Amino acid sequence: MSRTIGIGIQSFEKLIVENSFYIDKTDFIKQWWENRDDVTLITRPRRFGKTLNMNMLERYFSLEYAGQGEIFEGLSIWKDEKYRNLQGTWPVVFLSFAGVKATSFNEAKKSLFYLIEKLYNRYEFLLKEDKLNEKEKNFIKNISVNMDNYSAIFSLNTLSEFLYHYYRKKVIILLDEYDAPLQEAWVYGYWQEMVGFVRGLFNSTFKTNPYLERAVMTGITRISKGSIFSDLNNLEVVTTTSEKYEDSFGFTEEEVWAALQEYDLYENRKAVKDWYSDFTFGNRKDIYNPWSIINYLDKRCFSTYWAKTSSNSLVEQLIREGSADIKISMENLLKGEHLYKEIDEQIIFDQLDADENAIWSLFLASGYLKAESYTLNEETGADLYELALTNKEVQIMFRKMIRKWFSSMGTVYNGFIRALLQDDVKSMNAYMNRVALATFSYFDSGRNPSMETQPERFYHGFVLGMAVELADRYTITSNRESGFGRYDVMMEPKNRTDNAIIIEFKVRDSKEEAALLDTAKAALKQIEEQQYEVTLKNRGIPSDRIRTYGFAFEGKKVLIKSQ
Repeated sequence: MSRTIGIGIQSFEKLIVENSFYIDKTDFIKQWWENRDDVTLITRPRRFGKTLNMNMLERYFSLEYAGQGEIFEGLSIWKDEKYRNLQGTWPVVFLSFAGVKATSFNEAKKSLFYLIEKLYNRYEFLLKEDKLNEKEKNFIKNISVNMDNYSAIFSLNTLSEFLYHYYRKKVIILLDEYDAPLQEAWVYGYWQEMVGFVRGLFNSTFKTNPYLERAVMTGITRISKGSIFSDLNNLEVVTTTSEKYEDSFGFTEEEVWAALQEYDLYENRKAVKDWYSDFTFGNRKDIYNPWSIINYLDKRCFSTYWAKTSSNSLVEQLIREGSADIKISMENLLKGEHLYKEIDEQIIFDQLDADENAIWSLFLASGYLKAESYTLNEETGADLYELALTNKEVQIMFRKMIRKWFSSMGTVYNGFIRALLQDDVKSMNAYMNRVALATFSYFDSGRNPSMETQPERFYHGFVLGMAVELADRYTITSNRESGFGRYDVMMEPKNRTDNAIIIEFKVRDSKEEAALLDTAKAALKQIEEQQYEVTLKNRGIPSDRIRTYGFAFEGKKVLIKSQ
């Protein structure tokens, strides 16, 4: 009889006691302990079992559970007598920053202070003991949401000291989702304030803490050492490209196949692989998304389970407000092509506005991209990665995201698409001006808005929308070489009864063009002179079935002219 599927259970004990579906990851305990790293930072995408594994570590090592090792009976770790003797032998401090989501620094700081206060409440028994003096007891009493920054920064360091005096053993510290408040800080514009606070907290907790035995931190991203881990030279960083713990988070293909057999779904394994596989950790290229697998086993149908579990607002913002190059790269990824990018796994959030590679680094860390191959440039020392969208679920997520950009326009956007396919230039002009007026700022609403001078953010976003909406009828490419230059947009029909389309965008230069009409004519002239239609003709499309359009921009005003 197959085990019950429990959705969203993050308590290791509850999973085991209730005999819910669980894949044994207790080897992670042994691997981590034997590596003997002082402070370990493990980055994995969301919903890959980070919290469950941290809860498992706490349940295994904490003195609170001394003599309760039977929960691990039958699991891999319990086969080794040495590790049976380790169970329940260390003071453990477990804290999660997952819930710290605020739109201002003051709100975020109060959330962090509240978490620290709740943590201290677990150790109120220290106030009843004679092992602390009055000043130390007063420090505990003053821990609250209203405490000063100094007390908060040294709170975990001081708690470690108090527990050491009580148990006469150093402390294991587990910090889950360490980067959650930092990502929120970047999105809502209080990055510098949050970095200043977190740097002090982490330095006192993990660097200058003589009462620390070992620590594990988990998160989605590896934030730059210069930002928050300055001087933390005892930090072992395990990212998605590291071989350490490569099968400890997420499910391997062997584990998924066994689960499909247990629930009589083995015959669907190929589709399951297409939808949910291909996350790459270290040398393992067959890691499956556990959240989607569990939901599939439970509901027995395919859906974008992982993509719907939390907001993708940061990812959407970076693509929508990104440069033309970002949008063109996204267009290529959605067509199944690969990108070749220099990746620095240290995410520097301050560079997300200016450095395209920082964005792809974030997408790789977050699980939206997979690394197909890796090459070290021996001359520059740069890490060059071959990147692709991870799987079908991720591809569908991005397509839905891009459709949403124009969903509020509804009939207006669809009207433009229909007019374009029907060669109705008059309607194209009417619809396009309404779309542009409503959405220009939407594509450039970030920290450095520049729509008046950089409309390419808008029109390449618009092209991405067309590429998604017309994917069944056209192969849409942009900024590619053809003839003697690089066209803006080429739409090659998949059905030879449809016409091919070439579009050139131009921003009016008042010094060269007297009116917007002149700009549109110049765009058409460029198509002709640069012979952009050569690529289409070489593919067997005759000239009379190639339509060309010049799109002229001036501010939020658009004029379209056809040849």
